[in-house]
Amino acid sequence: MSKRVALVLGSGGARGYAHIGVIEELEARGYEIACIAGCSMGAVIGGIYAAGKLKEYSDWTQSLDYLDVLRLLDVSFRLGAIRGEKVFGRIREIVGEIDIENLSIPFTAVATDLTNQQEIWFQEGCLHQAMRASAAIPSLFTPVVQGKRMLVDGGLLNPLPIVPVVSAHCDLIIAVNLNATGQAHYQLPVIERPPALKGRFDQLMSGLGARLPSFRRKADDDSDILLLEDRSHEVLEAPNPWIDEADPAEQQPAAAPETAGAPKSASGSRVADLAGPASLLELINQSFEVMQTSLAQYKIAGYPPDILVNVPKRVCRFFEFYKAPELIMLGRQIASDTLDKYENNER
Repeated sequence: MSKRVALVLGSGGARGYAHIGVIEELEARGYEIACIAGCSMGAVIGGIYAAGKLKEYSDWTQSLDYLDVLRLLDVSFRLGAIRGEKVFGRIREIVGEIDIENLSIPFTAVATDLTNQQEIWFQEGCLHQAMRASAAIPSLFTPVVQGKRMLVDGGLLNPLPIVPVVSAHCDLIIAVNLNATGQAHYQLPVIERPPALKGRFDQLMSGLGARLPSFRRKADDDSDILLLEDRSHEVLEAPNPWIDEADPAEQQPAAAPETAGAPKSASGSRVADLAGPASLLELINQSFEVMQTSLAQYKIAGYPPDILVNVPKRVCRFFEFYKAPELIMLGRQIASDTLDKYENNER
């Protein structure tokens, strides 16, 4: 008799594709997924699975190359770098219009209400809106406004939502943590891709960061004050990655930070030589991931799952959504190893 599983899918940007591999491995071994709770990309994958459309979604994501992903990035100049209408519009086409209460299995999507500073569980209502709100990664995707509430990624408060499935009384709670550390023996599988297109993708992501304010240091005195400088013109003036045919390796990245020896800005300041993220976009998201890693450990300690599948956060950057094939393979490999250990201990 197959074991009934309550599946918890955590947040982690593009690493969320690993959830697909985990689900594939669970099904291949005969486990019955009886309910799902998800956050951010975990909510997207979990919702699509509960709607019975994971195969179609997986086939679509694995067919995307760099240019396909670039075409899905509808750049925004408001409260996020990307509106997300193209991406979630395609997901809506795959899944269709369906309410959570009409799914084949119970499903919970976790989002964060910034207005009231609280965690929100979507367990009924429009599935599409629930997934979109849960996956509104701050600084990357624009928030979802619902009445007087502004909803963003649930990972701000609960990157691994175990509590919603505790009452399901399944045989096992299996949680997939996308922010694991100390998993050095796992490497992302290598799939060759055209280097020129990869350069253009990285160039555009740098450009998105450049449209946000960037750090600069006052140069007219000896103070150590960091200021913010609006550099939105740089992404507008940067070469179009769809049109420009030059080799990206020979181009200056759109968001390349100026060095201390570079020309001064209009205000007379030079951009500081800062270690780490090259743009505010990356700085915010790296900070977000550090916070999620810590919060996930608290959630695991508070409600330890029966099986914990740890996907190392170092395997890819949060925005590398063109790596679906590699991440799905990795997710399946890690799930296989984890389930082997569990099943061997059960004997």
